[in-house]
Amino acid sequence: MKLDSKYFDSVRVRPDHVRPVEHAPTCQWKGCQLEGTHRAPRGRGLEGQYYLFCLDHVRQFNASYNYFEGMSNAEVEAYQKDSVIGHRPTWKAGANAWAHGTRHGGSNPDTAGRLNDPHAFFSWRSGRSRESQEARRPLKPLEAKALDSLNLPGTATQAEIKSRFKELVKRHHPDANGGDTRSEDKLREVIQAYNYLKQAGLA
Repeated sequence: MKLDSKYFDSVRVRPDHVRPVEHAPTCQWKGCQLEGTHRAPRGRGLEGQYYLFCLDHVRQFNASYNYFEGMSNAEVEAYQKDSVIGHRPTWKAGANAWAHGTRHGGSNPDTAGRLNDPHAFFSWRSGRSRESQEARRPLKPLEAKALDSLNLPGTATQAEIKSRFKELVKRHHPDANGGDTRSEDKLREVIQAYNYLKQAGLA
């Protein structure tokens, strides 16, 4: 905007309200009457509380300040060690509340140390599936037919289905049967049945 513009002449700035001038508190150093504009910590256990000193006295205070004053060497070492982890509790591997059974049923020797897994999320690690813990749903007709194609009962587990599939593929593979067309048809049926069971979540 040009300084000689008519718009510049019409600009009006509202004057600030007159605020009382605030003076800083007096330095808390004994005998000092200067303004205390610099904070200095009061000490261990008084975090968040400060002295107010002038610049010269805050420098003098900081030069002689010792946070660990009154603590033994062992206490200082323990504090420094805990400060690495932010003074939060930690446990050795396998020694927390879940591991030694104090979180749930710690007084019961049968449940002590057992992992609390209400949704069977980790059941695969112990070789157990969700179906083994719950009642299996009724099979659909096509699922029963696919199991029948693999010569398996309706209660077959995933491991049994996979094992039987591998066995039948090896038995009916053209390389093992000299190109027998009946074996090829059976191999095709076995592969289709296994793929269907896999899509259904049974294999």
